[in-house]
Amino acid sequence: MPVHYIYLVLAVIAETVGTTALQASQQFSRLGPSILVAVAYGLAFYLMALTLRNMPVGVVYAIWSGLGIFFIAIIGWLVFGQRLDLPAVLGLILIMAGILIIHLFSKTSGH
Repeated sequence: MPVHYIYLVLAVIAETVGTTALQASQQFSRLGPSILVAVAYGLAFYLMALTLRNMPVGVVYAIWSGLGIFFIAIIGWLVFGQRLDLPAVLGLILIMAGILIIHLFSKTSGH
């Protein structure tokens, strides 16, 4: 796997941790999760910037945000008990399909 994809995967993980901590911070009223939000997002953007050395910003952002949406929806469901109705599940499936199409077929995705 090319190193820029490793950076991108780590950026998605950091963003997912940051967004999960954002929910846990209770609107920045809890110090620990609030600090984790800042650190995780800072790391996510740094790793995304490294990815941009080899991939176009539109493709990087589509993959980063799409995977982030997917993972946060799953974490919200599993950890925070947030419900996903059928349209939400179908939308998440379409997001993942879009990411797969970019990764498998786009010549601009840098693989």
